Amino acid sequence: MSACVPTRTDDPSHKTRKPRKSRKNGKSQKNGKSGKPQKDGTAGTSREARLFRTILASCFQRPHSPPPPGGGRRRFRIAGADLSASISVFLIALPLSLGIALATGAPLQAGLVAAAVGGIVVGRLGGAPLQVSGPAAGLTVVTADLIQRYGWRTTCAITVLAGLAQLGLAALRVARSALAVSPAIVHGMLAGIGVTIALAQLHIVLGGTPQSSAVDNVVALPAQLADLHPAAFSASVLTVAVLLVWPRIPGRAGRLVRKIPAALAAVAGATTFAVVAGLSLPRVDLPSWSSHALPQLPEGPMLGILAAVLTITLVGSVESLLSAVAVDKLVGARKEPDVRIPRAQLDRELAGQGAANVVSGALGGLPITGVAVRSAANVSAGAVSRNATMLHGLWIAVAALLLVPLLDLIPLAALAALVMVVGVQMVSITHLRSVKRNREVLVYAVTLAAVVVTGVLEGVVIGVAVAVAVALHRLTRTRITTDEQEGIHRVRARGQLTFLAVPRLSRTLGQVPHGADCVVELDGSFMDHAAYEALHDWQTSHVAQGGTVEFTGRSGGRISEPATQTHCSCRPWTPWRNHHCDASPLHATAHQLASGLSSFQRNTAPLVREELARLAREGQRPSQLFLTCADSRLVTSMITASGPGDLFTVRNVGNLVPLPGAESSDDSVAAAIEYAVDVLKVDSITICGHSGCGAMQALLSSPPQGAQTPLRRWLQHGMPSLERMRSRHRSWARISGRMPSDAVEQLCLTNVVQQLEHLRAHEAVARRLAEGTLALHGMYFHVGEAQAYLLASSDEHEIDVVFDRVTPAPPALEKSRA
Repeated sequence: MSACVPTRTDDPSHKTRKPRKSRKNGKSQKNGKSGKPQKDGTAGTSREARLFRTILASCFQRPHSPPPPGGGRRRFRIAGADLSASISVFLIALPLSLGIALATGAPLQAGLVAAAVGGIVVGRLGGAPLQVSGPAAGLTVVTADLIQRYGWRTTCAITVLAGLAQLGLAALRVARSALAVSPAIVHGMLAGIGVTIALAQLHIVLGGTPQSSAVDNVVALPAQLADLHPAAFSASVLTVAVLLVWPRIPGRAGRLVRKIPAALAAVAGATTFAVVAGLSLPRVDLPSWSSHALPQLPEGPMLGILAAVLTITLVGSVESLLSAVAVDKLVGARKEPDVRIPRAQLDRELAGQGAANVVSGALGGLPITGVAVRSAANVSAGAVSRNATMLHGLWIAVAALLLVPLLDLIPLAALAALVMVVGVQMVSITHLRSVKRNREVLVYAVTLAAVVVTGVLEGVVIGVAVAVAVALHRLTRTRITTDEQEGIHRVRARGQLTFLAVPRLSRTLGQVPHGADCVVELDGSFMDHAAYEALHDWQTSHVAQGGTVEFTGRSGGRISEPATQTHCSCRPWTPWRNHHCDASPLHATAHQLASGLSSFQRNTAPLVREELARLAREGQRPSQLFLTCADSRLVTSMITASGPGDLFTVRNVGNLVPLPGAESSDDSVAAAIEYAVDVLKVDSITICGHSGCGAMQALLSSPPQGAQTPLRRWLQHGMPSLERMRSRHRSWARISGRMPSDAVEQLCLTNVVQQLEHLRAHEAVARRLAEGTLALHGMYFHVGEAQAYLLASSDEHEIDVVFDRVTPAPPALEKSRA
């Protein structure tokens, strides 16, 4: 008789349902009980107890936690972390916005308008809560060219049209497509823009006027050096010196002064120096808002206007989306404050950028993009919601209205020096190393040079063309060699086999004597139809003439025959997959162990020998104890991306942890726990369950009375998990916001939580937990979906037990193993 498992249809997260009332003796009672407090101080029923605990938990929420989802009327509250972060970002954005407006040749007020609109509009509508938007250096060159060609008011209209184009792209949900651009092209574009900005601002730093292009600025630089303006140069030198020295001030004084942004300190220092010294040099001149220029209908050639709109749309969108992805990385790496920030919704972010550009252009502001520098400052300052971004925009608007007399004291040379340093920093050494590591230096260098010489849009197009050419070159670069060893002719093909390599392949194969034994070694991940036909036809002809042909990979492992002769469906990384890699499964099974060992010695051992030798000398120092089921489908090293020496792994049927004293004659699990905690000093312990667990199915289906086999005696340690699931006093575990799909999954999830409680009962674990030197984690692996879930909290007193989906990290965040 199978065990009866109750099935709940209500969601345990809904704890505010009113209790049933029964009419008895004219009185209303709750669930037939009096509702009086029990001895433990909780309400009389289990449902009331859960409601009471929920109310207590809501009273002790973390101070900077985002408000819970759902309806209802709430008071608008601003966290203290958001307020302080907004002030920090405002102090950085104010001088940079003026400097970027100066670099483009736009009215200085346009920079303040764009900064305010970017903070308020994108902060409210965008999909990246902590990203800060405003006028960015990435569009400086484009905007300056448009102002010079069409005038300021037409440039504002182009900004509006670009915003509408971004809204259209967001509606088409193509934001992710922008991330398909090669990083070498993006980094080269930004570096080219940075060089162009630095060359233009260098003339203002020296007291002159920049030319119309980067090439002209280089040509005019010697004459500008000969006609140096001492006052402007001294203010600029002071600005650059403060920018470079400010982050490097040592000691306690340095920690205190670094609370003031370096950009603000540099501009304030140069302004104070110019005022005190009485220097005569051009300064900021903010005109009255009543004379602020607004957009007009575009005037000029239609193709030129469309190209300008396309340029601002593409450059601004790519820069904003890449910045949003970078902000996600920064938020994920942040430890304080520990607040869960939702990942960026790129299509919504693109729509927010489009709306902000429409508003900014209509109000006479510069084009807007996401700004990495200000966003990074916002994250590092501890912002916890989009309120920080919106408040920063509000402070910019207030300063633009009330601080005009103070802003008019800033020397233009100081702003030019600030923007020049920003331009130089856009040529990132980190990006260059990454490009070099991925062999994309040519694409990076050509894009950089093309942007400097021809312009942003033309430079990007040239960069894309070079990237495609490099990819095609790599695709067609194939090395084919032949040699003879001990009477066996070996033909080696290194690289991808496409139709372009067929002539060389056929010529090399033709050098193999008729009737000879030949081994063809293929080292590549791609073979097109033409190459396959050439190999197949030659094989047929060579075998017909009395020769033998064997195809292998570089490792020497046999590869599949043509599709018409076999049904092999193996992948290179799964030679073990159901033992179907060979045409004769029985033969493969008989020699599977020896074949696997041979493959390890040939392929893997040379790669890990040095690391294993180090571990043999130094001993094992794993970081965690990983306790999981003995199920053959769970490959711990694969799902945890771990290697030798990383995990101390314990596997048993059902990933069970017997309670102390309940082990009877088997102390193996307790011994492993004690050894890992007390001897190896692991930092954490993870209990990992999985979908379709046979042990949990046995617990559900086994009759209560039966022969006490070894398996049944071992599964007795899982009975508390079954009782926990049946109990109405405990909430069921939820998996990524949904209820378990069936009783087996319910028990698999509950078993992880229950075994964590058993783990806490072990003396060594309890001691380390009390010391704060050990962490416990629960994990659930869905085999069919290849999806891992982590227990949101391992606290046994947690009311809601939720397993959250583990999302993949971008490749740039993955650290390579030494």
